Amino acid sequence: MSEQGCIKCGSTDADQKDVSMTGAGLSKMFDVQNNQFTVVFCKNCGYSEFYNKNASKAGNIFDFFFGG
Repeated sequence: MSEQGCIKCGSTDADQKDVSMTGAGLSKMFDVQNNQFTVVFCKNCGYSEFYNKNASKAGNIFDFFFGG
C-alpha cells in the first residue's frame, strides 16, 4: 500500500511536534497549559492535524495523517 500523502497537497514530507495549550476558565486565567497534543504537519503546505496525547494510543501517528 502506498502512502496517500497530505490531503491538501499530496506531499509525503511531514513532521510532528508536541504542544501544550491552556483550557478555559481558571486554567486560562492562570496560564496553566494542561492540554497536550501531538501536531502532525505537512512540510510543504503547512496543513496540520492535532491529536490529543491523552486519548491517542496509536503506535504511529503518521498513519492517521496519511490515511493509512
